[in-house]
This record gives sequence, structure tokens and C-alpha cells, in this order.
Amino acid sequence: MSDSDPPVTPDHPQWTDWRWQMQNRIHSAEALEKWTDPTPDEREAIEKTSEVFRWNITPYYAALMDATDPSCPIRRQVVPTMDELGDDLVDELDPLDETGHSPAKNLVHNYEDRVAFCVTAECAIYCRYCLRKRMVGDADFFMRSDEHQAAIDYIAEHDEIRDVLLTGGDPLTFNEDNLEWLLGRLRAIDHVELIRFGSRMPVKLPYRITDDLCDLLQRYHPIWVNTHFNHPTELTEDAAAAIDRLKQAGVPVGNQTVLLDGINDDPETMKALNESLVRMRVRPYYLYQAQVIGGTGHLRTPIETGMHIMRQLRGRTSGFAIPTYVLDTPHGKVPLNRSYVKGRAGPHVLMETYDGTLWAEPNPLPDDLGVPLQLPRVDLPDGVDTIPIRREAGPGQAAAQSSEAASVPASLRARAGESSG
Repeated sequence: MSDSDPPVTPDHPQWTDWRWQMQNRIHSAEALEKWTDPTPDEREAIEKTSEVFRWNITPYYAALMDATDPSCPIRRQVVPTMDELGDDLVDELDPLDETGHSPAKNLVHNYEDRVAFCVTAECAIYCRYCLRKRMVGDADFFMRSDEHQAAIDYIAEHDEIRDVLLTGGDPLTFNEDNLEWLLGRLRAIDHVELIRFGSRMPVKLPYRITDDLCDLLQRYHPIWVNTHFNHPTELTEDAAAAIDRLKQAGVPVGNQTVLLDGINDDPETMKALNESLVRMRVRPYYLYQAQVIGGTGHLRTPIETGMHIMRQLRGRTSGFAIPTYVLDTPHGKVPLNRSYVKGRAGPHVLMETYDGTLWAEPNPLPDDLGVPLQLPRVDLPDGVDTIPIRREAGPGQAAAQSSEAASVPASLRARAGESSG
């Protein structure tokens, strides 16, 4: 780390000011040097991914990173590596076809009675496995007031919609005035029963959970918050205090963890995470299988790994400390258990969605991985719905990156030159 300009520490007088944290985010190799010793791979990736997927780290979250260990589970979530530009199974950036389910800008209507409203493309931190890396930080996906209103008008015109998820980006990057504008208009719609926030602020910037924010949320109940802790290291005293402020305001808090290779993909880490969440009065809600998004192959795990973890949790911890392991698909979320998972068909896992559609998820087994749980071998039916993969990887054939020089996938190249924020 640089000795000439030491990092700002938690002793800084503005450390707990969330706006100050946003204004002082780390987004260059030089700034990162004040917190870690970047590896040559990280340095190269910071330069070469700059036109593909923006990166930012709050000082608060940077302080959780191990300065000397590039395999640190906090660091791997947020610092770019060259793996992101390696050959992947897909070029896909919208695996859930959210664009195809959007009747208004940034409004996703996939389930009949609920919508996901991506109210902003801004985040405090840009997680390297992000589901919406096609849009976060991209100026084209920021919304004007009239675009927000058009989405609200759609919700008002569809009385089957009872549940609105405010997501993004991160909706809590909005200030209280903008949030009250949104909440007031949604609460004026008689058939909207529930408003949820999907926010990682309690994890990456807990100082955003201010008394003023909690007072605002309390005025528009019922409000729920789902946040996104992935590793026990993220469960700090500041995070616990933020959760407590939400709970004191009557806001139930759930957690959605993403299963990530080398970060939390073992039963011991997952058990420690979920039990610690319960002690903070946060309900483990979902364990997500990481989506097949171009540039994230190094962070995805075999589905068998997640199913094994779930079996190891059952009977070994409190039932309400066990989340539901799911995969999101264009046909809705699928619980990854043997009631829905039919088996493995080479590089795919075959499953049935809630409406009876068969879905084949690209999820090869690397050569060198001996999974502790085996799925039955099945054939893929003709016409099964799936995401086309760039090359076949048969059973036991490595799906890791090719040994050739890494190249940027086509859909990521298409973003280069567009605004990255």
C-alpha cells in the first residue's frame, strides 16, 4: 500500500456520513492502493474492464478487505480480475429476459401479482457478479421523473399487482425527498398492498440507514426490506446497528445471499452466516444460484454444490436459519431441490418451473471438481427452454476459461463505448 497518502480510517470525522462515503468511493487503482496491495491481475483488470462494467467501493466496505490476500471473500466480490474478460459459456447479459418482461422502462412484470421496479441504475458498490450488470452505472438506464411516473401509471392500471419491489441499482441511493415522492404515489394506488426494498446498503454502506430514512419508511407501512449479506465478515457492528434501526421502525428484514465460488460455497461458512443473521433478527430468505451472465463464470458454482450445502444445513441449525435455495429463470424462481430438479444432462441441469415449464440451466461440472452430491443423469427433451451456450461442454469436460488469450464477449464489447457512468 502507498505510504505517502494513507487511507481514510473510521476515525475520520465524516466516516458515518453516507453522502461523504458515496462521494469518496474508490474507483481507480491509485485509490485502491491506499487500502490493499493490488495484484498485477487486479491492476490489469481495473484498466481493461473499465469500458465493460463500472466499479466502485465505499471506504466502509474497503475497510473490510484483507489488504494482502487477493482471495479475501470481501475483496473478490468487488475488485475486478481478468477472469471477467475470459471466455465464458455465454455472452448473455439479460438471462432472465427482464427486457422482454418490461412494459415500461425499468419495470419488470414477470409474475402476475407483483413487479420489480428498477428505480435507478446507481449503486454504492458494483458487485462483480451483478445480475443487472447490463444496466447499473449506465446512463441509459437512469430514469427521469416522467419515466418513473409512466411505470407508476402502469401499476395503477393493473389491479392484479399487489406487491411492488423497489430495486435497481439500489433504491436507497435516492435521498428522502425522492423516496417519499415514489412511496407517496405507490401508496395512493389502492391495490398495492406491499412495498418492498431490495437494497445492499446495510451491507456496503450501513450509515445510509439513518433515523430520517427509518421515519420515512415507517410512515408508509407495510414496508419490507430484503438485503444481501454474502459472508460473515460483512456482519459488522455498524451493519447490526443499521438492521436494528430498521427493526425499531417496524420494518421486517430478510436476506438474499448469492452462492459464490470460493467465497461462501461451503456448509461451514453458510451456517455461520445464517446463524449470525438470525442473531441480528434478519431472516435468511433466499440462497441464490449465481446467474449465467457473461464474465461471471469464475464466481459460479455447480448446482450440486448448493444442494449439498442445503442438505448439510438441515437438522444442524434452526429451521428459520435455513434459506430456500433458488435459481431465477425467465419463468420465475425454481427451488433447487429434488421436487423441481430432474437431473443433470451434460453441461445442463434440467428442472421444472412453478408453471410446469422445463428449463435447462447451463451449469457444467469442471473436470477437477468432485461434487459431494450426484444428480441422476437425464436426457434433455426436444425443445426445452434454455440459454444458448457458446460451445458445448460435455459431462466431465471443463467449462473453465480456455487457455487461449482472454477476449471480451461480444455483448460486453457492445457496451464498450456506451456510458459507464
